[in-house]
Amino acid sequence: MNHYFSRRSFLKKSIIAGGAVSLASSPLRNFAMARPNERVNLAVVGIGNRAGEILMEFHKTGLCNVVALCDVDMGAEHTQAVLKKFPDVPRFQDFREMFDKMGNQIDAVSVGVPDFSHFPVTMMALDLGKHVYVEKPMARTFLEVELMMKKAAKNPKLATQMGNQGHSEANYFQFKAWKEAGIIKDVHQIVGHMNMPRRWHGWDVNIQRFPAEEARPSTLDWELWQMQTLGHDYNKDFVNGQWRCWFDFGMGALGDWGAHIFDTAHEFLDLGLPHEISAEMLEGHNSFFFPMSSTLKFSFPKRKRMPAVDVWWYDGLDNLPPIPEGYGVSGLDPNIPAPSTGELEPASLNPGKIIYGKDLTFKGGSHGSTLSIIPEDKAKDMASSLPDVPESTSNHFANFLKACKGEEATRSPFSVAGPLSQMFCLGVLAQRLNTKLEFDRDKKEIINDKFANALLVGPPPKKGWEQYYQV
Repeated sequence: MNHYFSRRSFLKKSIIAGGAVSLASSPLRNFAMARPNERVNLAVVGIGNRAGEILMEFHKTGLCNVVALCDVDMGAEHTQAVLKKFPDVPRFQDFREMFDKMGNQIDAVSVGVPDFSHFPVTMMALDLGKHVYVEKPMARTFLEVELMMKKAAKNPKLATQMGNQGHSEANYFQFKAWKEAGIIKDVHQIVGHMNMPRRWHGWDVNIQRFPAEEARPSTLDWELWQMQTLGHDYNKDFVNGQWRCWFDFGMGALGDWGAHIFDTAHEFLDLGLPHEISAEMLEGHNSFFFPMSSTLKFSFPKRKRMPAVDVWWYDGLDNLPPIPEGYGVSGLDPNIPAPSTGELEPASLNPGKIIYGKDLTFKGGSHGSTLSIIPEDKAKDMASSLPDVPESTSNHFANFLKACKGEEATRSPFSVAGPLSQMFCLGVLAQRLNTKLEFDRDKKEIINDKFANALLVGPPPKKGWEQYYQV
């Protein structure tokens, strides 16, 4: 009971109460737009695993100088390649120290840390007037995404970009062109699916507690790794990507892949936030980590002249969605990168989506994969009437750096990526509680479950991390 009231107190003090966001003044400092003929001075928070790949993508553009490297475990094996590549770049273990010592030398920040720790790094960077690229999803809780959007909106000169990199590739431009030409219209159902193995598959779903404490690596600052979250004992199954498995740290398959599957439909069909979210089927539901299989349903109301839409999500090895007649073969698309755990192998249905309109049905993959009209005979009949699709002027990383210099607008700014990320936050709450949620889109409140509504905010942050919850 005391825990519930402390959570409610935090909600009242800092954020969503009666649907309103309480804003505190927070002046921007050190803001400077990089000139068009200059490289962007980029600081990188998180340098191993996927974060290291992101750093190299930025480096390959030739549009930035890497001026600072930050990681909570600089001695880890997965950080060594980046450290060897940039031997003379200043190194930090704590992002706060990095900003304190080098803030006036940094134009932009890449945030490639676990989902739950995107928030404080991003909020501090924006507060200091830095452009921010943050991996998907934007944050772990609905509230944190809300505050990140509010903070970014206070200074529209700052470029923000969420790292769903397919949003700068062929799928983005095709969906936009087909929607504007009336090829994609009257959509009433979208089905997203990701049926590859996940890290938690095979775990015992009957566990009664978190894993036992293990000896920490001597190079890892475990307390800093946890950032604003409540305390956990170190275990190898919390780090190096394993954080994706746990409700306390990650966003499961939906948060990991949803931003690569639903992104264009969510933006160009103006979906916004759902009014109902339901856990239709959960196999292996438990209180600690994600189910072995999940079927979720998101219901969106009518928007302008567009009909109501039901968005379905299927994950799990054998939890395939219904396949429409004439679907054809599910090929392994080269636009879908392999996961960090290994190669992406062909499955009976590869990650992607099925979009049902009034007159046409489409299938598509993940990331930058383009849509196809099904069945194939229908696609051939319409081939000559399809609009031209422009090519991308920049990939997702170059798009962000050019936006830092005022040359382009980012394609996945927080204003676009935020509601998409909040959709995933709501879906994860339905998974976690194994329930159906009714959501007030205007007040941004769950109206049929007080505990679920409190989880939009989550528990109060650890002492010393409260300042990041002010806008």
